Parts: sequence; C-alpha cells; structure tokens
Amino acid sequence: MDQFYCGVDIGGTKCAIALIDAEGRIVDKSYTHNHVEEKTEDGMVGMIAARIRELLQRNKLKDSDVPGIGIGCAGHIRYEDGLIITTSNFEGFKGYPLRDAFQKYFETPVLLDNDTNVQALGEYRFGAGKGIDDMIFVTVSTGIGAGLILNGRLYRGVTGTAGEIGHSIVEPESELRCSCGNKGCLMAVACGMALPYLFEKYLKKGVETKIPMPADFDISRVNGQTLKRGLDSDDPLSKAVISDAARYVGIGLYNVWQTLNPSLIVLGGGLTNWGDFYLDKIRRTFDSYARDMVFDPVEICISHIVGDAGVIGAAALTMPD
Repeated sequence: MDQFYCGVDIGGTKCAIALIDAEGRIVDKSYTHNHVEEKTEDGMVGMIAARIRELLQRNKLKDSDVPGIGIGCAGHIRYEDGLIITTSNFEGFKGYPLRDAFQKYFETPVLLDNDTNVQALGEYRFGAGKGIDDMIFVTVSTGIGAGLILNGRLYRGVTGTAGEIGHSIVEPESELRCSCGNKGCLMAVACGMALPYLFEKYLKKGVETKIPMPADFDISRVNGQTLKRGLDSDDPLSKAVISDAARYVGIGLYNVWQTLNPSLIVLGGGLTNWGDFYLDKIRRTFDSYARDMVFDPVEICISHIVGDAGVIGAAALTMPD
C-alpha cells in the first residue's frame, strides 16, 4: 500500500482536509465551512475530527495507516505544547490545547502548528523552495505573516511565534492602528484590513476611478477582489492602492532579508492574485533599498502550490525529515 499523509488547514472561513502522497500530490480532499458555526471550541474540534474520519474511511484507511495528522491553524501557536496562545480567527480558543483535543479522537499522533509555518513547510518540501535550505514564506491576505526555513529546518523561536513580520513597524507615523494595538505595523498598512482606508485616502486626493460608485457604495467593503477588477480595467485608483500596499510589503521583505539573508522569499495569500503588477512593485521597492548590498542572488516569487500550501504543509508535519 502507498504511504499517505493527512493534513488539515483550519481557516477563518474554510477548513480543508487532505490526504497526500510522498511527493506532495493530493490524493483526496474535502472542505467544510460549517466549523465556524460551532459555538464551542470542543464542538468545532469534534466536527472537524468527524470530517477527518470520513476522509480516512472513504479511502479505506485506519488511524495506523497514516503516520500522523498534521494541523495548521491561524494564531500564535506554542508548538511544543500543542497550544493556541491566541487567535483572531475564532472566538475563544485562548490558551486552548487544540492538539490534545484532536488527539482524543485518533490513535495516530496529532501535530499542530501555525498556518503560515505549515505553508512554508509545504512550499519548502514540494513547491518553490524545494532544494533551498534558507527561504522565507510570506502570506499576504487578511493578515500578514511569515514562515521561516533556516538551514533546512522550520524555525519557530522560543515561544513558537517566530515570523510574525506583520507586526514589524514599517510606518511609525501611520494613522492606522493594528489589531495588536500598535500603529504602523506592516499588517495594518498593507494587508486586506488596510484596503478600505487606502481606497478612501486616494479617493479624497482626487485620484480618478473607473469603479462604479452608486449612492449606496460602501467603502468599508472594498477588498482584494474589488481592486483586482479595477486593476484588470486599468483603474488609476486601484493601481494607486495596490502600489501603496506593495511598497510596504517590499519594505517588510527588505527588513526580513537583511535580518535572515535567505536566498528565496516566496509570497502566498489572497492578495498575490493581483499578479505581476503587484509583484513588480514589491521587487522594485526591495531592490531600491537593497541596492549594492546583495552579494548573492535573492529571488522573490509567487507560491508554486498556492491554494493548497496549507493543507500540503500540514500533512508534511507528519513526514520524516
């Protein structure tokens, strides 16, 4: 029998569960959105555990047929203890022993890590980072975070929260306050939560837009998809907002590169759907600061396994090094 590995990616709106083979190929996968409707932590765990069991049984697998179940979840995760310190994706869960809660349902070991860490691991094992021992994976979506692969291993830091570059300060004088309470965090000025503010800022500056704005237009609902449609129609305001966000991401990547000196930075997350226009702005900003301090090549690219990086990386937690 071929060896399969089980991964779970618990997101704020969607939970993906998959079996992958030793080459990182998805053998079977299922989704649910219903986990967010559960009223308690234990209720959510029980619901997801049932979906994992369904997937195993559908493929005629027992617990002992998989070396473990890897789980990626957004939030600050204390890896060694399998504990969620905090998460903004769900109510509750502060100090919640998520790994042990899942372990009650399965005889095979359960492993838990931060969602961006597992995406980094997936990209390192099977994506753009394959064969590269020093790489950074950065996700840019509703929030911003990074997973760090250093010397061929996932680096978690003392607590398990290494890579929280979304909370690095890139604009101290910014009016935007991050969810952490600080002003000027990279996450506050460059991720999905910043887009309505940036849209309104450039609108007030008189930048023209092709985006239809009826009387009931709600700026607070401006998101990445709104701006992608604008970008596709060569909308000046959308391009201004995306350029602004890209500039800050470029600054953030430059700071990470100066600190850790990786040869590869991989970008993932929903806002990378903005494509080459966005990526080119990020690269140009990075290059404008790095200048002649780059002594060895450094590449900035988009994820090669994009939407599946989380669930593939979660499964990879259970693979041998």
